[in-house]
Formats: sequence, structure tokens, C-alpha cells
Amino acid sequence: MLAAASLRRYARIVRPVLAPAGRAGVLRSLPHLPKLVRLHWRLLRDVRVPLWPKLLLVAALAYVVSPIDLLPDWLLGLGQVDDLAVVLLAARTFLQGCPPHVVREHVDVLAGRPSSAR
Repeated sequence: MLAAASLRRYARIVRPVLAPAGRAGVLRSLPHLPKLVRLHWRLLRDVRVPLWPKLLLVAALAYVVSPIDLLPDWLLGLGQVDDLAVVLLAARTFLQGCPPHVVREHVDVLAGRPSSAR
């Protein structure tokens, strides 16, 4: 029972990022944004997460702050759209590259419940 509840919490927090399903899905995921940022930060610092997803996420964030862009920022919002797409794709790939049991453990901690892995 505890494992099933943990999986439901994990799906409720992570699913909007992995499959936002258009504008409505993105709007539904906005309230979860602070928890998702904390989840990514915790996973980035966790030693059980492989190096390649961490490097991918850091590289995407470096791309956003770098002056070099695929689409220049002055192109009426298109420059910001490519930055957002890079960050969302990197965040999604980062979560997919993390071991599921580690993600579930961090989701449980963020939800204020004891981890199912313990």
C-alpha cells in the first residue's frame, strides 16, 4: 500500500513535466513548479544519480545564460522560446536519466512523508 501511494505521489508531481499535454497541461503544471525545482536541485546533489544527466542539466542552464543562442533573443519572443524549450527538454531528460527509486525517495521527502525506500 505504501509503495502504491508513493508511486501516485511521484506520478502526480513528475507527470506534468514528462507529458504536459499542450497549453492546459503546462498551466496545470505551474503550481508544481517550486516542488519540481526543489526535486531537480535535490537530485542534482544526490551521488546516486549518474553524471550524464547532471551534466546535461548544467549544460542546458549554461546555454540559457550564455550570449550564444540558436535564435537571437530580439526575435519577438522566439529567442526566449528556444531557451525555454532547451530547459524543459533538459529537465525532462534529467528526470528520465535518474534512477526511479531515487526520484521516488526525493518526491516522498518533498511531500513530507517517510520514504518508501527506507
